[in-house]
Amino acid sequence: MKVVHIVATLTIIGIIAGGSLSLVNNWAAPKIALNQKAEIERAIFLVHQEGKNYEPLNANGFEVFKVYDEQKNSLGYSLVYSGNGFQGKIKIMIGLTEDLNKITSIEILEQSETPGLGTKILEPLYKDQYKGLTPVPAIKLVKGIPPENPNEVQAITGATISSRSVVNIVNEGISKLRESLNKGAEK
Repeated sequence: MKVVHIVATLTIIGIIAGGSLSLVNNWAAPKIALNQKAEIERAIFLVHQEGKNYEPLNANGFEVFKVYDEQKNSLGYSLVYSGNGFQGKIKIMIGLTEDLNKITSIEILEQSETPGLGTKILEPLYKDQYKGLTPVPAIKLVKGIPPENPNEVQAITGATISSRSVVNIVNEGISKLRESLNKGAEK
């Protein structure tokens, strides 16, 4: 009899807890989606600072936006792409010129890298290296020496894996965007 009472009590508590979690999730989901959309929009205009308007494009498996200035002239593309870092996923907004031959800027949207080392990918000193980079040929990571070529980025001391991850994500994202645009995926 005592066992039945304990099982019934735990079942009721489980149902109440599960129902409460479901209600909170249903209440929070639209707010979370709205915040994520606002974060993406903020990042679009961070990587294209002259941008005033954007249009989402149909790309295969990732988010791409065509960015325009006030006069509706195309400035280029903003691309959301992610990949693996040292400790988890890194999600990046990559800004590119119209011809895809220069990076305007990058913005790290999500990361779970080692605090104090890998999180240095968030610092302007690292991210600013990508401004004006030529991604053809592919971006390369250099260690211990200053970059000499227009497609090189200097690694963060103590966070080479995080640095390499960002380079790989940017290179792969640009490659996928080129493929997508060549296949006529643009709306």
